[in-house]
Amino acid sequence: MAKIYDVPSEIELPQFDFSKPYSEYKAKEDEYLAKVKKLLVDHNPTEHVGEIITFPVADGQACYMVASLKPVCLVHLPIGDAWNFQYVHLLTKKEVVLKIQQQNSFNKMWASHKK
Repeated sequence: MAKIYDVPSEIELPQFDFSKPYSEYKAKEDEYLAKVKKLLVDHNPTEHVGEIITFPVADGQACYMVASLKPVCLVHLPIGDAWNFQYVHLLTKKEVVLKIQQQNSFNKMWASHKK
């Protein structure tokens, strides 16, 4: 059974502002994710720590960052609509690693398709 944690409150979550361009929000979100990753990697510099896995939910996705694989610990990322995946607590190390590999393969394929 995976343990799910929240992002520490000292890392400020960016707030979307409809009066500003999306690119400004996206830059702040990327900075936020980099801070969370640095915190996790500094605490546990092992393979796959800091990787993000996502699951489709409703009209968006649930996002989690890997904090540890032994035991499986994930950090819920409250970005976008902050969806939760209902079965995330059941994920095993093997399933998390497979999800990372699948996402990396898809991103690689998509990047080569866009060229």
